[in-house]
Amino acid sequence: MSILGAVIVPHPPLIIPTVGRGREQEVQSTIDAYRTVAKQVAAWEPEVLIITSPHQVMYADYFHIAPGQGAIGDMSAFGAGQTKLGVEYDAQLRDELIRRAESAGLRAGTLGERNPSLDHGTFLPLYFLQESGVDCPILRIGLSGFSPIDHYRLGQCIAQAVETLRRRAVFIASGDLSHKLREDGPYGFAPEGPEFDWQITEAMAAGDFLQFLTMDPALCDRAAECGLRSFQIMAGALDGLAVESKLLSYEGVTGVGYGVATFAVTGPDEDRRFGEQCAELERTRLAEKKASEDPWVKLARLSLETFVKTGMRLECLPDGLPAEMTGQTAGAFVSLHTHGQLRGCIGTTGPTTESVAWEIVQNAVSACSRDPRFPPVTVAELDSLEYSVDVLGQPEPISSPAELDVKKYGVIVSCGGRRGLLLPDLAGVDTVEQQIDIARQKGGISSREKYTLERFEVVRHT
Repeated sequence: MSILGAVIVPHPPLIIPTVGRGREQEVQSTIDAYRTVAKQVAAWEPEVLIITSPHQVMYADYFHIAPGQGAIGDMSAFGAGQTKLGVEYDAQLRDELIRRAESAGLRAGTLGERNPSLDHGTFLPLYFLQESGVDCPILRIGLSGFSPIDHYRLGQCIAQAVETLRRRAVFIASGDLSHKLREDGPYGFAPEGPEFDWQITEAMAAGDFLQFLTMDPALCDRAAECGLRSFQIMAGALDGLAVESKLLSYEGVTGVGYGVATFAVTGPDEDRRFGEQCAELERTRLAEKKASEDPWVKLARLSLETFVKTGMRLECLPDGLPAEMTGQTAGAFVSLHTHGQLRGCIGTTGPTTESVAWEIVQNAVSACSRDPRFPPVTVAELDSLEYSVDVLGQPEPISSPAELDVKKYGVIVSCGGRRGLLLPDLAGVDTVEQQIDIARQKGGISSREKYTLERFEVVRHT
């Protein structure tokens, strides 16, 4: 057998009566849609449920799959410890999935479990499903910091494992949408919040899983989305399959987006190989961007690729560099991104070499090999890297955060010999307070300590 169908559901604890205590009526449309979903899943008569949850154990570089024979959970974290349930795990399917993932070069397994109890992202769907009589083993999977296409590939491995063991399986993609829909909501408002929810619900309604893979990472970050990677795994599990898509409900009245949708498999469809389509679009985009790189970025790329491929640093500068690069000195930062995620960033606050060009050469090597947050860049990653080079202006002391602007100025926070720096105009840094806090923490400076501030402007090359 294979995947019979899939559903997208949110996980607000509010919708359980013992938690909501009457407030669940605020999202009655979501509750009604949830019960429709539960009846649909029951009609599919699954032998196993595959559940992905943002609140399961999550690592940046590993897909965690819940170990053991099963788990129990309750709503005690939300004041309703009397509401509890348990479930068995499909250990055979888990072992087959891990084997498939390893063969595909994906890091996935049962290591690193921190809490065996069911997380609420898993508990909520099970609550409604068990209420409708669905009581079968599950496979419980966490998300990761890997790329959208890697989440999709894990979904493909899930489908292969299901097919190998001939399970009747239903995929449950647990995930809320934006958390920034209302000023009076728990997370405040960002204009990207409603935009994200509109785009993602349009994709749900149309069954356009390519949209799940190609959302703008900056938009997703500013929207504070929750479930997108869960949806990406689901899309991979339905790779090459035609689906009947139904968006059953959407609500954002609490300030958080809740979408409910079903996807019934109707047969094969070779036009729905969205992983391949996404990879081709990404190759084209990166090639176009590389072709338009300016000399600053080209030099960073040349320096990094020379080092990664040969282990040697660039010995001489290429001909034809602009005079601003060869005849001036300044601090510079080289930042690396892959699939919208930071992959390395190292720089200097002031000149340490004889020119901006050599500053870039030096810091490109450091960004790919010395950033303690990341492993060294490998040859296999080179084609997916995107570069930005920030050339720093002279820092100037300021007396107050009021003299900062997160879009225009970077900040340096200093206390004694400790310094922390943050560049301007970074995704996810929307306020001066955030900017100062991040820079302070990077410098190991406590909020209780007396510190000084400097600001600087940059010329950013991308």
